[in-house]
Amino acid sequence: MESLVNFFNDIPTPFRAGILIGGIVLFWILEGTLPLFKFQYKKVRHAGINLFFTLTTMIIGFGLAAALLAASNYVSDKQFGLLYLVDLPLWAQLVVGMLLLDLIGAYFVHWTEHKVKWMWKFHLVHHTDTNVDVTTGLRHHPGETVFRIGFTILAVIIVGAPMWIIMFYQSMSVLFAHITHANINMPRSIDRALSWVFITPLMHKVHHHYTQPLTDTNYGNIFSFWDRIFGTFAQVEDTRELKYGIDTHMDPKENDEMANLLKIPFQAYRTPEDVRFEGNE
Repeated sequence: MESLVNFFNDIPTPFRAGILIGGIVLFWILEGTLPLFKFQYKKVRHAGINLFFTLTTMIIGFGLAAALLAASNYVSDKQFGLLYLVDLPLWAQLVVGMLLLDLIGAYFVHWTEHKVKWMWKFHLVHHTDTNVDVTTGLRHHPGETVFRIGFTILAVIIVGAPMWIIMFYQSMSVLFAHITHANINMPRSIDRALSWVFITPLMHKVHHHYTQPLTDTNYGNIFSFWDRIFGTFAQVEDTRELKYGIDTHMDPKENDEMANLLKIPFQAYRTPEDVRFEGNE
């Protein structure tokens, strides 16, 4: 366990890059051999748009890394946070830390994005993808990346997470972003068995259906406990009956053009088929 702590305390950059790039390449290949949907789209062009947003996420992440490190160092030095309420062995710190970071820094912020109008307008960019594949996992507007990192820092302070747990969690988070968005046809029996603990490909695809109420389900990132506990879990009998995208932005000129995607958060709010925000035009 000590070796794991030491490795993730000073995690090599090639290892992190390997998870990001290697995961995309691996699932890109699997999508060609075991596709869930046989999309008729320009895969390379589609990837180019989504990888642009991956790049902006990385740049902003590096820019705010000092704030994340400072928060972690502070709570570790002061022994402030939920992890310090009870003396836990390292393995238990990892499990509890992972669960709480996932709850606050992933599930809660994702749920909030669907409930707060101005945050939803940034998150829309992720949902506008009508061809969900492995590159969709990191398709987030730069503005959304900022407040997602903000929630991560909040989670670190509440949890009292040391840097090694944060780095382990973020590495797993990137891997799960690849797995859950990849256009792969996992056997339903295996997917449903795993979904009692983890977010799985078929489970997360439900979240990308183009209309409510399914759009507002399955917010989890790594663990599926939170969706089940808070009543936001949903599944469908045949995932291939889902339609990707978001009902307010189904025109390719709006969901497949970089210039418009960057402007979406600043455009007038559009009411979906089922009113997302009561009292709003």
